Amino acid sequence: MNATYLGLELKRFFRDVTSVFFIAVLPSLLYVIFGAAQSYSTEPAGNGNVSMYVLLSMAAYGAVTATVSIGGSAAVERMQGWGRQLGLTPLGDASFVATKAMVGLIVALIPVGLIYVIGAATGARGTLTVWLLGAVILLVGAGIFSIYGLIFGLVFRTESAVGAASGSLVILAFLGNLFFPLSGLLLTIAKFTPLYGYVSLARRALTDGYLVTADGTQMIFEPLWQPVTNVVVWTALFVVAALAAVRFGRRRQ
Repeated sequence: MNATYLGLELKRFFRDVTSVFFIAVLPSLLYVIFGAAQSYSTEPAGNGNVSMYVLLSMAAYGAVTATVSIGGSAAVERMQGWGRQLGLTPLGDASFVATKAMVGLIVALIPVGLIYVIGAATGARGTLTVWLLGAVILLVGAGIFSIYGLIFGLVFRTESAVGAASGSLVILAFLGNLFFPLSGLLLTIAKFTPLYGYVSLARRALTDGYLVTADGTQMIFEPLWQPVTNVVVWTALFVVAALAAVRFGRRRQ
């Protein structure tokens, strides 16, 4: 990994105020609005309270938005000739990938860290396991969605593709039981969407595997294999789609 290139990538990212807002500030605002500012925020929820439940959900949204943005921009850069320019330098492919991966991790740390700090200051409560295991799953799992952004960049080859990929996450978040609890048919559909398994695993230490329905009156236990299967299957689908997009891009050249 090249420290100079890493520094340049981070500087370029932070110059884009719009991206910084949507990746870091917006999820924190959503947490405050739907979590900390609500009267029910201090009510118990598993091994913590409702604020912690909302915190993990919004941190998940912020983290995947970050990695999708980085993955999409990397693909667009390659398609638009930046890769050929880098080829004239001593920077190899492995260094390029490692640097991009580190940029994605650092950028994902921003919304997760910011929401964690705000949550701790505004009454989010959970056991140490909930805080630590949630953070690890949020950061590791978010890396999967860099492939999702990569697919958009490879297929559409424009900067707007990155925005489209990030925007589509809003729809997936609603369908994936992330923004508010679902029940009935919507919950059944949610279990087949990409974000569902990821956010369920991030919240599992808090909820002990129990789901709250939309009306809040029923608790449903979810076996661990269900969110794990969701994550594994969608990861495989993303990888296959990314490989197909690479081959498609080569045919177009």
